[in-house]
Amino acid sequence: MADPAVASGGSLNAGGRGSGGKAATSPAENYHLARRRTLQVVVSALLTECGFESAEKAAVETLTEMMQSYITEIGRCAKAYCEHTARSIPTLSDTVVTLIEMGFKADTLPVYAKRSQRMVITAPPVTNAPVTPKALSAGQKRTHPAHIPGHFPEFPDPHTYIKTPTFREPVSDYQVVREKAASQRRDVERALTRFMAKTGETHSLFKDDITAFPLIAAQPSTIPYLSALLPSELELQTLEETDSSEQDDQTDSENAAGNIISDDPGADKENSMLPPGGVVPSAKASEDNVIDNPYLRPVKKPKVRRKK
Repeated sequence: MADPAVASGGSLNAGGRGSGGKAATSPAENYHLARRRTLQVVVSALLTECGFESAEKAAVETLTEMMQSYITEIGRCAKAYCEHTARSIPTLSDTVVTLIEMGFKADTLPVYAKRSQRMVITAPPVTNAPVTPKALSAGQKRTHPAHIPGHFPEFPDPHTYIKTPTFREPVSDYQVVREKAASQRRDVERALTRFMAKTGETHSLFKDDITAFPLIAAQPSTIPYLSALLPSELELQTLEETDSSEQDDQTDSENAAGNIISDDPGADKENSMLPPGGVVPSAKASEDNVIDNPYLRPVKKPKVRRKK
């Protein structure tokens, strides 16, 4: 059993729902707890008017929940009657119809409000409703034009239908650009060094701890001058493209010569001796196809243009 609490106006120290030993953090929770405490004070005052001197915490919580549910149902029904008549703000008639619908005698309400043993409770301090922070702010919020009724929903936030740029202007300062480029280069070099140190052989400056300050192990070559003599991949690719273009030109010229020979009526006998492709294979082309070593290829003489 809980300890009894004195049921007097504002003196009942009963915690609200959800506030047992846990402080509210958000404004919405603070607003909810403030309303809950106000209802508890009202319930305590009604219990005092009825002759109760004390009440248990569980009983006060139950009565507070019943009163909150009753007030919520009245507001919901009044809102429904209001919207049924194409209005946005409930009136006194909507509230009266709601009370009658819920089985309450509306005629006894003025007599109950003027009772003699009524306890007066000081009004709680006015608290502003929690304001939801806006993520984006763009433009000014529009109001309804004259041809739109006021009970219609408001326009959404301007950032939902106004174009807002989300990009930033590029930095054009020379010093900032140079510092950024140097920082990126340093990060790339550091990442590449760590990758090579983890995937390859390393040496350490300390014999006790091998993982401290690893150094990338040098891989000596048996023929150190070979890399300087061999062409690079780019040079080999350029040579292959040049050879393929020359072979295509030579093939085109041979095809053209074969067509000229076939047009000659006196060369039927010679054409019968040609292969099915109509092209005489040259010895140079066959040699180029066999030789793949760039050092064994024939020397290409530069074309000298004669001045006219």
